[in-house]
Amino acid sequence: MFRKLLVTWSHLSPSEVASKVKRFFYYYSLNRHKMTTITPAYHAEAYSPDDNRFDLRQFLYNTKWTRQFAVIDDIVAQHPETDKDKND
Repeated sequence: MFRKLLVTWSHLSPSEVASKVKRFFYYYSLNRHKMTTITPAYHAEAYSPDDNRFDLRQFLYNTKWTRQFAVIDDIVAQHPETDKDKND
């Protein structure tokens, strides 16, 4: 994701893209468990096309992402910091 965004967000420096990606994954890991809860009224219906029983994605994450953030930091260190003109 970070490498793709480096190309897509070429108007930002690699360190800015890294901070945005890290912030996204930090808050995603904090709030992922909230996406797995369903209100009791939703369970009252016998059939639902949005059935979450087969959603086997992980819902508890470590918010530190130590290995992933270290790889992002290494990629940022490999890219030279360029001062992009914000007025383009």
